[in-house]
Amino acid sequence: MLEKALTGNRGYWVWIFILLAIIGVGFINYLEQFKTGLGITGMSRDVSWGFYIAQFTFLVGVAASAVMLVIPYYLHNFKKFGKIIILGEFLAVSAVSMCILFIFVDLGQPTRILNVMLHPTPNSILFWDMIVLNGYLFLNIIIGWTTLGADRKGLPAPKWVKPLIYLSIPWAVSIHTVTAFLYAGLPGREFWLTAIMAARFLASAFAAGPALLILLCFIVRKYTRFDPGKEAIQAVGKIVAYAMIANVFFLGLEFFTAFYSQIPGHMHSFVYLYVGLGGHSELVFLMWISAIFSVVSLILLIFPKLRQNERTLSMACVTVFIALWIDKGFGLVIGGFVPNPLERVTGYFPTAPELLISLGVWAVGFLVLTVLYKVVVSVTQEATTLEH
Repeated sequence: MLEKALTGNRGYWVWIFILLAIIGVGFINYLEQFKTGLGITGMSRDVSWGFYIAQFTFLVGVAASAVMLVIPYYLHNFKKFGKIIILGEFLAVSAVSMCILFIFVDLGQPTRILNVMLHPTPNSILFWDMIVLNGYLFLNIIIGWTTLGADRKGLPAPKWVKPLIYLSIPWAVSIHTVTAFLYAGLPGREFWLTAIMAARFLASAFAAGPALLILLCFIVRKYTRFDPGKEAIQAVGKIVAYAMIANVFFLGLEFFTAFYSQIPGHMHSFVYLYVGLGGHSELVFLMWISAIFSVVSLILLIFPKLRQNERTLSMACVTVFIALWIDKGFGLVIGGFVPNPLERVTGYFPTAPELLISLGVWAVGFLVLTVLYKVVVSVTQEATTLEH
C-alpha cells in the first residue's frame, strides 16, 4: 500500500518538497550542533532541558490522544468513528516519531541513546519511557496498517489485532503518565513536584491531540474526497471541550496551591512565567497568549451552537492547540528550572539553530503524516470504487 504515496497531484508534491526543504535546513543546523555541541542552543547549566524536551513532552500528549477514539469505537461500539479512527492512529505514529527524534537531537552525543538499551536500568524512569514510547509506536503501526489493509479488501480486521487494540488503551495512558513521572519524580524541582502532574498531562493531551485531529480532518476533507464524517468530528469536538475544561481546572488547582500556601518554590516559577522574575521575562508574553487563548477556546467549545459551527470549531481547535503548545512546549518545562534550587534565576529562550532543528523535526513528522494519510485516502477511494 505504501506505493500509493508515490502518486499525487501537483499540490501534493509541492507540499512534499517544502517539507523536504525544511528538513534539509534543520539537518544542516543539526550538523552544526553535532560539531560544536549544545552550546549553540539557549540551554545552560541551570536550564538543562529546553525547547527540544518541551516539544517531546507536548507531542507525547498528541500521540496519547488516539486512545480517545479507540475507547468509544472498540469498547462502546461508536461506529461514527469508523473513518476517523485510522487518522487518529496514524497521527499517533507521526507524533511518537517526532518524540523520539526530539530526544535524539537533545543528546549532545546521539550514540549515548544506545546506553539505554545496552545498559538497561529498570529503576530509571527514562528506561521505562523508552519502552512505552517504542511499544506504542509499533502498536499503532501494526494496528493501523493491518486494519487499513483489511478495509482495502473489504474484510474485517484479523482477530489477532483485537488484543493489540485493547492493549493500546492502557499503553496510551502509560506513555504520558511515565513522561509526567520524569518531572514529578524530581524532588529538587518544586514546580513539578505535584501529585496531579500526570492528570494535567493527560487532560492537556486529550484536548490538544483531538484538536489537531479535527483540523487535519478539515484539511483532508477539503483537498480530497475522504470525509471522516460530520458527526464524528462533532463528537471529537465534545471530547476537546471536556478535556480543555479539565486542563484549565487542574492549572487553577496549581495556582491555588502555590499562592494560597505561599510556598516560594511553587510561587516563583509561576511568577517567572506570568510576570517575570529577577529581571527575566522571556516567556511572559507567550504565557499570557496561552492564557487568553485558553479562555477563548473554552467560550467557543462550551456553547453547543458555537461548537457545532465548523468555522468556530476550527477556530477553537487552533486556539486550544496553540494555548497548550505554549503551556507544555514552553512554560511547563522551562518553569521547572527557574529559579534553580539555589534561588538563582537564569532566563531561557531557544536560539535560531535550536528553532530550525525543531522545525526540521516537525517537518519529518508531517512528512510521515502526509505519506500515511495519502495511503489512507487512496485505499479508501479504491475500496469505494470497487464497491460501486
